Amino acid sequence: MQSAQPVIQLIYDKDCPACNAYCQLVRIRQSVGELQLINAREDSKVMRELTAQGLDIDQGMVLKMADNCYYGSDAIYMLSLLSSRSGMFNRLNYHLFKSRRVAKWLYPLLRGCRNLLLKLLRKRKINNLNISGNDRF
Repeated sequence: MQSAQPVIQLIYDKDCPACNAYCQLVRIRQSVGELQLINAREDSKVMRELTAQGLDIDQGMVLKMADNCYYGSDAIYMLSLLSSRSGMFNRLNYHLFKSRRVAKWLYPLLRGCRNLLLKLLRKRKINNLNISGNDRF
């Protein structure tokens, strides 16, 4: 009798075209588990948990594996290690972010691009922590 594959949750901003494209393209190895994409803009149990932990989803996506949460650059680093390496995108993702140091250096740049893109598209940030002034375009 086989046990069910563990569910790995990726919580991200689906309204950000760059974030959404990345999350739709990233694939993890089947042996690792099933990747479940969760829109951080929708009310969910996992979003309430992340907010209670003080994680600002506007500052980083979250990869949740069992009881472990990987935030921001750590999430993208872990995704690179779990990636299937099938297809050009996943190979590129692996080679770009397999180094924790490179992921920590590139992630703030990617987050800045996300913030600029949201501003250009006139989309509000998620502001799950209700930070004053953080809900502007």
